Amino acid sequence: MRKIVLFILSIALIISSCNNNPDKQNNSKATKKNRQIIIKEADTTDKTNDFYDNAETYALNIKNIKVTGEIENPGKVDFSGLPLHSVIVKETLLDENGNSFIGAYRYDGYSLYDILNNRVLKKKNENEFKPIIDLYVEVENDSGEKVLISWGEIFYPNHLHEIIIATNVMRIVPSKTNELWELPVESKLIITTDLITERNITNPSEITVKSYNKSFKVERGKQDLFSSKIDIFNGDKIVETLYSNPEDLQVEIFNTIFYGRGRGIHSTQPFKGVLLKKVLGKHFKPTKENLQKGLFAVVADDGYRVVFTYSEICNRNDQSEIFLICNPEVKEDGIFRIFPCCDFFSDRAVKAINEIYF
Repeated sequence: MRKIVLFILSIALIISSCNNNPDKQNNSKATKKNRQIIIKEADTTDKTNDFYDNAETYALNIKNIKVTGEIENPGKVDFSGLPLHSVIVKETLLDENGNSFIGAYRYDGYSLYDILNNRVLKKKNENEFKPIIDLYVEVENDSGEKVLISWGEIFYPNHLHEIIIATNVMRIVPSKTNELWELPVESKLIITTDLITERNITNPSEITVKSYNKSFKVERGKQDLFSSKIDIFNGDKIVETLYSNPEDLQVEIFNTIFYGRGRGIHSTQPFKGVLLKKVLGKHFKPTKENLQKGLFAVVADDGYRVVFTYSEICNRNDQSEIFLICNPEVKEDGIFRIFPCCDFFSDRAVKAINEIYF
């Protein structure tokens, strides 16, 4: 009889423990419902100084992904030979009453840099414009949702491998509240530089490489590039014309080492200008559509052009902004140029700008 009582008490203690531990309860439900598998146990005793191993790491369900578009070697992505990268992100979505925080996570996965690294480019507009800085990729998921990422965001940033297809996830749990964010189940596209993470779509299934589809007159080797103004377009409609730095915007100074992919070091002098997001943000608001699929083309006097996504300019969380610089005293290669602080190379620092298209 005593053994039976002890057995019943043991069962009761186990049930009570499960009910009083929401993390285990939540994980148990998630595991049963979504078949999530813990692939790494939590460091619950703080053996390391790493904040990003203090909870269980779960495997995400991942489907086949193919790469298509303006490349010579389209096909299915083979993850087997790619290195795994880890990123951390505070996911936040647009909401009618303000931005809605979803949760803080560490994601492990495969970077778009590595996925696209061995794809041989075959630009549709190569005869008109050979440089690769007007390329972007469209990532689509199995529900038909699409987001855009510029080629520069993938291959030019100071910090590489920060755009990934996530295959594992770990909550970053606050130590005092122990709040447990909803655990993702499916693989996700993760872009760590976005403030509002609307581009972090679930179940990416296709990556399409594209070049900007608007044609411009290109004058290769044109000397003394010059533009006295910038016309800003929304589609084919001019929404503003700039003749100088907007007087209502604060002029910022950014110290940098200006280094080109071809010519190497250009200068170590600081740049002075206004934030491009302040100029463009007056006309183009942070809607879900713009955050996910907004695309700008910045065009110079000789037809040289570069593309940036809306999020890349107007939705950053890393303070690596893009400057618009106006130097009225510069008579050659003046008066407007941009400087992307986020880039390692100078290729996208277009000078003698006369048009910006959205």
